[in-house]
Amino acid sequence: MPLTIVKRKGRETLYVRGTVRGQGIFESTGTSDQKQAEAYRAKREAELWEESVYGKRAVVTFASAVTAYLEAEQRSATTLTHTERLLNHFGRRKVDSIGQSDLDHAYKAILTKGAEASGATKIRAVLTPLRAILEFSAVRGWCAKPAFERPRVAQTKMRFLRPDEATDLVNSAAKHVRPLLVFLIATGARMSEALELEWADVDLQGRRAVVWQKQGDERHIDLPPVVILALTGIGHRTGRVFRPVRSRRPAGAESGKEVGEGYYDTGRTGGGQIKSAWAYACKRAGLPGHDRVWTPNGERRPKRQFVPDLTPHAMRHTFATWHYCVHKDLLKLKEDGGWQTITMVTRYAKKMPDHYRTAIMAWLAYTDWPDIAGDVPNPCHNDVPNK
Repeated sequence: MPLTIVKRKGRETLYVRGTVRGQGIFESTGTSDQKQAEAYRAKREAELWEESVYGKRAVVTFASAVTAYLEAEQRSATTLTHTERLLNHFGRRKVDSIGQSDLDHAYKAILTKGAEASGATKIRAVLTPLRAILEFSAVRGWCAKPAFERPRVAQTKMRFLRPDEATDLVNSAAKHVRPLLVFLIATGARMSEALELEWADVDLQGRRAVVWQKQGDERHIDLPPVVILALTGIGHRTGRVFRPVRSRRPAGAESGKEVGEGYYDTGRTGGGQIKSAWAYACKRAGLPGHDRVWTPNGERRPKRQFVPDLTPHAMRHTFATWHYCVHKDLLKLKEDGGWQTITMVTRYAKKMPDHYRTAIMAWLAYTDWPDIAGDVPNPCHNDVPNK
């Protein structure tokens, strides 16, 4: 029985019902307009016939694949943003028809700089999410396994700190940021892992913490003595370990600063949550950077802002270069830092001269550092630190 348009009692929206080559259908057209519903019926009947003859691969659209991809598991905010842009571009294109030329057009349509965007931007914002969706579809037989040309990525100089520079950076930072910087340098935790760390996952006596990776996997990390010192100085023991401190008076208080429950998730990587505090610390520490000068809309006077050459992600590079300098073990570095393959950590080998090995070991073992041992403002005066 071919598809026909029907109404449901109490509903304005029209439905299609019928059987196409043994497959029963009863679904909404999404409209109450008779002409639009008829167009939907004709298209849906053709899709079902084509599917019955050529298989599911012939009819699954990118929109349908995206719906299934998002329903399969929870995706990050960044993934959702990139997926939405791809959905707006590809829409109801058949997933089995998307090839390299379509990817090239997607770069032009989606990215601000189009085809002139950097290779890293093309990979991050278009190629990676598109490949993930198509590989998800390929596993389900909806399309062939995707094969795309990977844009070239310009090699940039890896930046990391020497022990003396790391000390200057920590001492130059705002008081509440110092423990976070020590934690990042000494453990190699990603910024998201550190900012989402809960006290429930920290064992000061056992010198161990559990952080959660972007893939949802847990990672157990050892805490060197300098990290234990930094964490002991934090004045609360519940909720998030690292919290923002704002220079404004809490409601009802005569003095003091406002302590947040946790850093805001920007949905991006790169340490934007501590952007101002990071720039402040780098400038005071004498680390390289430049002044950005601009005049905001509607204002006459220009503003000036220091932009460091280093980003907070350089702390992970610092951990890796220090780790190899001390241990000379790529497999241990891969496991301790939570990298997926040996290839990803080979770039850190022999970056830090052996001359600094003693200084690095002393930095990690330091237990008498007044600038990180002091209490960080306590968001809850009923919390009593465990000494």
